[in-house]
Amino acid sequence: MRTPALLIAALALPLCTAACSKSPRDKLQGKWLGDSISNVSPEQNAEATAWVKGTSLEFSGDRVTVTIPAEQPRSGDFKVAKAEGKKVTLSVAKEGGEDTATLAFADDGSLQWDIGEGRMVALTRTK
Repeated sequence: MRTPALLIAALALPLCTAACSKSPRDKLQGKWLGDSISNVSPEQNAEATAWVKGTSLEFSGDRVTVTIPAEQPRSGDFKVAKAEGKKVTLSVAKEGGEDTATLAFADDGSLQWDIGEGRMVALTRTK
């Protein structure tokens, strides 16, 4: 008598898991604050870390605002151009064209932003 209910539950679970999981765009929503940077020389570490601590990405719907120290915040529409596992490539509209950004979701819930030259900025979501 329990077998049909168990079978139905077993068949429904994968469907719910697929339907209930968030898209990369949905996972990005909110404000992410710079926490640390990797692959900088010891001489540059203090200055780079100060820069990172003043950096943020804020995703709201289809818009992203990038705040970087000593610059005006910049906003633009974004779309997920490619998603492979935890890695996401964004296409961000800007005046006269578009930029791309590569991000990766880390296991601890943080976000890694590839800023080039092997450097990664770790960002954490604000509560």
